[in-house]
Amino acid sequence: MAHVTVICEHKFAQQIVAGHHRWTADEPTAAGGSDTGPTPYELLLGSLGACTAMTLRAFALRSEWEIGKITVGLRLTRGPGGIERIERRLSFGKPLSDAQRARLLEIAESTPVTQALMRGVEIRSSIVD
Repeated sequence: MAHVTVICEHKFAQQIVAGHHRWTADEPTAAGGSDTGPTPYELLLGSLGACTAMTLRAFALRSEWEIGKITVGLRLTRGPGGIERIERRLSFGKPLSDAQRARLLEIAESTPVTQALMRGVEIRSSIVD
């Protein structure tokens, strides 16, 4: 389904490799990093936002809806008991009817990354030689 390799050679800066794509994750200087890339939580939000925008665009194209530019704003907060919450705000470059707005919200709630996060993901770790 998906495969990514993360290589850490120095402190907190991480090289992330997916196929022929490469990018960096890091921590801000205030947390001991070099601030050479987004934090892991920012990458998580970016994944959710990208999946949301891609899914909405695909739906709009299939429906022949002119929705214009899609902007997905995401914010992660931690509430009482350490419960994490993501607020997702959508905006579109073209005016939408109430029916379109309602349908696009439904679609946003059903994107693959949204569903994976809402269901929870089983993670199995091992050390390999």
